Amino acid sequence: MAAVAARRLRGGEGVATRGRVLLTLDPGALSHLAQGRHVVLVTGTNGKTTTAHLLAAALGTLGPVAHNATGANMADGAVAALATRRHAPRAVLEVDELHLTRIADAVSPAVVVLLNLTRDQLDRGSEVAAVATSIREGLRRHPDTLVVANRDDPVVVATVEGLPRVTWVAASAGWSGDASLCLRCGRQLATTPEWSCPCGLSRPPADWELHGESVCGAGSTTPLRLRLPGRFNLGNALAAMAAAHALGVPPGDASEAMSGLESVAHRYATVRHGPHQLHLLLAKNPAGWAETLPLLKDYPALLLVINAREADGRDTSWLWDVPFEGLASRPTVVSGDRAPDIGLRLSYAAVEHQTVHDPLVGLELLPPGEVVVVANYTAFADLWRRLAVMSRR
Repeated sequence: MAAVAARRLRGGEGVATRGRVLLTLDPGALSHLAQGRHVVLVTGTNGKTTTAHLLAAALGTLGPVAHNATGANMADGAVAALATRRHAPRAVLEVDELHLTRIADAVSPAVVVLLNLTRDQLDRGSEVAAVATSIREGLRRHPDTLVVANRDDPVVVATVEGLPRVTWVAASAGWSGDASLCLRCGRQLATTPEWSCPCGLSRPPADWELHGESVCGAGSTTPLRLRLPGRFNLGNALAAMAAAHALGVPPGDASEAMSGLESVAHRYATVRHGPHQLHLLLAKNPAGWAETLPLLKDYPALLLVINAREADGRDTSWLWDVPFEGLASRPTVVSGDRAPDIGLRLSYAAVEHQTVHDPLVGLELLPPGEVVVVANYTAFADLWRRLAVMSRR
């Protein structure tokens, strides 16, 4: 009833509201609902939603899977997902990195996937080193949990190094802005792909790695046929395949199941709106933008939408760390609650643009045809809801 009321009053799925009510009625609901299941927690600053969807598809080859597919990634979203599919023997839970320790203590996960750790929402969270320390202390309390960790992120390696059960995946790390100093000793890290530190911290050998668009791991080579764009999504798929294999899914079956995904929580979706064909992407911090920018080069027009609400983080200073100077010249509009902030940043990057608060009004300034839309979290959700409503008229 609470979820239905929330949907009608505020829009959205009402998942978090349902979970909050459950936890209010039974503070131990997360532990109770997780009992007897193989639970995988997927965390990291970027890529956790996509990786969790890929992993849920792979584990789905074994039977029903509980999954917080809407992206509600705190305790309320996790408990709602487990309650929705109460008898599923396996669960894939995307978890906000600041909430990993609490949720891991409640569900005793079989596997934790740790993708990357970079700056995100500094007004809500902490610096990367503090987040990493919290995760490390939490994982130490679960020595039987297998940690699938990205060996290309120095912060991740420092976080999980020495834990009893670690599988290393070469999932890449396109952003090094938060990993220039060794998390263990504070010295400058070598910037080569084979990064290392004089204190002994270094990139470990990979148990799973990519050769082109094929996965090498578990003694076999398996082609990937992802329909999701970007090199970073190959890395997400690699981590998902390693976690799925740990729970009994053969790599070939995992690859086949993951190839069916065309979009993830509406990300990467293509939508027709009037004379425009919109290609929707989400980017919410410098690391995410650095991975997204290469995908924009083939599109003739660009719409950027930036909000700064609670779920986004109120601080937009991160925009100055995004390398917008590389954007090619094309018709560009910036929109959203903080359109002036992104507009000022583009002005300093010498990127010509127009500033319009409403993204749908901004679209009218762009030529007909293909437009790539990049939005951060609440801006993306708002735009998708408005497009969905207009499509039903």
